[in-house]
Formats: sequence, structure tokens, C-alpha cells
Amino acid sequence: METRILGRTGLYVPKLSFGASSLGQEFRSVSLEEATRSVHVAIDYGMNLIDTSPFYGRGMSEVLLGHTLRSIPRDSYMLSTKVGRYDLNHFDFSFKRILESVDVSLHRLGTDHVDILLAHDIEFADLNQIVNETIPAMQKVQQQGKARFIGVSGYPMKIFRHVLHKTDLDVILSYNQYTLQNMRLVDDLLPFLQSKEVGIMNAGPFSARLLTNAPLPDWLKEPQEVKDAARKAAAFCESRGVDIAKLALQFSLSHPDLATTVAGSANPENIKKWAHWAVQPLDVDLLREVQQIFAPVRNHGHHEGRLENN
Repeated sequence: METRILGRTGLYVPKLSFGASSLGQEFRSVSLEEATRSVHVAIDYGMNLIDTSPFYGRGMSEVLLGHTLRSIPRDSYMLSTKVGRYDLNHFDFSFKRILESVDVSLHRLGTDHVDILLAHDIEFADLNQIVNETIPAMQKVQQQGKARFIGVSGYPMKIFRHVLHKTDLDVILSYNQYTLQNMRLVDDLLPFLQSKEVGIMNAGPFSARLLTNAPLPDWLKEPQEVKDAARKAAAFCESRGVDIAKLALQFSLSHPDLATTVAGSANPENIKKWAHWAVQPLDVDLLREVQQIFAPVRNHGHHEGRLENN
């Protein structure tokens, strides 16, 4: 697996990382065997940056990861977890809760430190609290040696500009914002992030199943015109004998300035398939035709979190 430097952290991360949200049974029931094998397969195929959160499965993802990783040398993988979001509508970005949350996560994960600690979905918070309380707490965690690098995650582009204008961060994680349909992460934010030397983690290459052949979930928030274009694009890819998910993953991985793209599954066969796709050449002619389908809805998205943060 090709690796890239993550901003100024000095970490060389795989261009395709393993997202562990599915281990928390966010989408279906997952057996312990499936979870364990998924982690082993990801690491075996070079996806040795693992991203999780106490929100995923309300702690279950971290617990299952900890169970699996205890048999794997700590220096053979990198861990990223989060603070601040604990349920669909439960957020707590206070100084005290950040310190407590990190200790709970480390206990679940069976380690004394994580490589990356992110404030989770900060668009649901008062951004002044993130700057004045959450990040100082995370910096304290960093000083204690419990996290090597810190950052924030979320969906709207505005949140990253606001926070980075007021404080320094090592990393940001943006999801569903560099895909076949939505390229705002690069179009709107990349030069600014590069000027700050911030490492960029890009998550959600399939945009919550939008860019797959799977039925679209009821909770998908994208506008109907985006969903319609995605179904049209998927059918076009199928007519060319290609799974749109393959094109979507390869496109997200192709940008050299995005250090890593995070994709998750609790199905080991999916992980193997993605790893194989990651080293195959991108069909630029097919990409061009699919992007023409998406042109009328390019960068169309939805609001997430507080209205003022969008």
C-alpha cells in the first residue's frame, strides 16, 4: 500500500485507511469473528491506520478493536479515535469530559496512547467552545503523551477555516467531501489547509452508499437531484462493466495531497477488494464521462449540525 506524509506530523500513513465504524454495529449486526478478521485483513493489506470513535456503537467499536489489537504489535499500526460525540444527539466538548473520554477510550483500546485524537463532528458545537475549551483539553492530553497529534473532524468546510484561523492543529478529518460528486474539500479548502501544513484525512469515498450499487438508506441526507444523478452514474458504470464503488474509491485515492482516505467495513472480503482496487489504474475515460453526469450537481450537499456552522 502506498504511503503519504500526513502534514507536518512526520507520520507516513497508507493512502487507504481502515474505518472501524462498522465494528460498532452501526449498520448491521457484526460477529466477533467478523470484526477480528476485518481488522487483521486491513492490517495485512497495509491499511494500518485505524480510525474509530466512542460514538461508533457507543463504545463497541473501541472494545472490539481493543480485543483484536491486543495480539498485534503496537508499532505495526496507528490508531485514531475521537472525543466529543457519544450518541446521535449527545455531544459534550467540555474540558473535563475530553480528559475523561480519552482515558475511557485508551482503556477500551488496550493502549497507553493514540496516534491521532480528533474532536468529533464539531459542527454540532459552539465553535468558540471548541477553540477555547476542547482544543486546550486535547493539547493537555497531547502533553501527557496520551495522543501524539490532535485535530478536528466534521462535514461543513466552514468549521475548519474558523478553527484554524484561531488555533493550530496537526490534522483534520473531512468526510463525504472529496468524492465523484462532491469535491469541496479540494475546491474550497485545500490551499488553505496546505498553507497551515495540516494533515488531511479524507473519509467516506462512497458518500454513505450514495456511490455504490447498494439501496440508498432512508437516513441519507443528500438532495434528491444528487441521489438521481448517483443512480444514473451507477447504471452507466454498470453498462461499462464497472462497479461505481471501484471508480469512487480510486478517484478519492488519486489526489496526491490528501494523505489518506478512510473507508470502513466489517466484511473482510470488502476490505480485500478495496485493497486490490487501490493498486489498479484509474479509468480516466470512464471518470470523465461519470463526472459529466454529476456536473449539474457537483458540490451540492446538505446542512449538518448547527445552521451557523454551515
